[in-house]
Amino acid sequence: MATLKDTFRNIFKIHELRQRILYTIALLIIVRIGSHITLPGIDTVLLNEATKNSSSNTLFGFYDLFVGGAFKNAAIFALGIMPYISSSIVLQIAGAVVPYLQKLQKEGEDGRKKINQLTRYGTVLIAGFQSWGTTSILLHMNNNGMPVVPEAVRGFAWILSTVIILTSGTMFLMWMGEQITDKGIGNGISLIIFIGIIDRFPFAILDEYQLIASGSRNIVIEVVIISLMVLIIAGVIFVTQGTRRIPVQYAKRVVGRKVYGGVTQYIPLRVNTAGVMPIIFAQSIVFIPTTLLSFFPNNEFLSNINRYISYGSFFYTLAEALLIIFFTYFYTAIAFNPQEVSDNMKKQGGFIPGIRPGKQTADFIDNILTKITLPGSVFLAIIAILPVFVRYLGVSSSFASFFGGTSLLIVVGVALDTLQQIESHLLMRHYDGFMKSGKLKGRRG
Repeated sequence: MATLKDTFRNIFKIHELRQRILYTIALLIIVRIGSHITLPGIDTVLLNEATKNSSSNTLFGFYDLFVGGAFKNAAIFALGIMPYISSSIVLQIAGAVVPYLQKLQKEGEDGRKKINQLTRYGTVLIAGFQSWGTTSILLHMNNNGMPVVPEAVRGFAWILSTVIILTSGTMFLMWMGEQITDKGIGNGISLIIFIGIIDRFPFAILDEYQLIASGSRNIVIEVVIISLMVLIIAGVIFVTQGTRRIPVQYAKRVVGRKVYGGVTQYIPLRVNTAGVMPIIFAQSIVFIPTTLLSFFPNNEFLSNINRYISYGSFFYTLAEALLIIFFTYFYTAIAFNPQEVSDNMKKQGGFIPGIRPGKQTADFIDNILTKITLPGSVFLAIIAILPVFVRYLGVSSSFASFFGGTSLLIVVGVALDTLQQIESHLLMRHYDGFMKSGKLKGRRG
């Protein structure tokens, strides 16, 4: 069996795989460069001073996580790829209730192309509204009374040009994401978010090093913290790849001179079908009071609410955990339709041994899905609130975010997906993959 060193060497022996990886890296470098190019007319010195002490525990700070700091930098890619993600989520949820979208979902490749086109239109619309909101935030941002946007450049022309630049930046990111998916390696949209999160990791490590260098942290304690992080990542990988396989038997049928069917396949029901979406929904909701307070700092009602549900408080932790469990079931019900799976099995002559086709099969799948979603939702809730408890160990806030929450789940999920695609290229050309036994199971494995 090949060692890990040999495996990486084999990756660059395959011309197509090497070209795909280099192409992906080149586009991701462009993404990071664009995240540091400030919008025209912005005073960068005042901007840095104004955002230096801004809290990450607001809706804007949470948004900035997905765009790799571009929002705080007021960069041309400040909106990131999030308008596209929002448009996709809206259409996915609408697909459960809108007949026209349900029809498109059943039309195969043609229907998928139409849905992608609608997603792009939605992206332009959402990006336009968000870019207009961003200009409003920048116009009101100041440092000790000195505006970030100088009076000389304020006006309709600056607002219009900023909206166009931000919207175009999002569309350019969407195009690069699609190019990575088609000509590179991995899911382009996911990798753009992934690289934005990973970009903060070296700075988080530097914060921990400075704690050790200053004598504030014992090296033994740091080793224990790193070991804990490794165990948490291993647990996330284990649950992310966890599936409950339901056997499906297909009856034999003769077509011409060939016999089809007569084999047993499996329906893999994931323990975490909803992925990272429940945490995104839940944190977006619990951050709303803190975000509103940043706009109205003198409002006594908002101050009282924020006092009870501030980041790290008992009510904040409890509310986030309960919302995650709720949204896990909610999003799973949207993402996976047992009735549709049952109908497709029936059309193809498949059945679950001991279960009658039709409604009983749908009820059986739904029952199993409900049971395995409970531990999956509880696990998501634990992972989401882990950074809160890790901070009590003296870990810096930037490093604590990698112990759980949205950051860790996205990084692990995207890394597994990308490695699975690389593994497929290696095995297809008779090279050993990353694993000495079995296969690496990605999110689509």
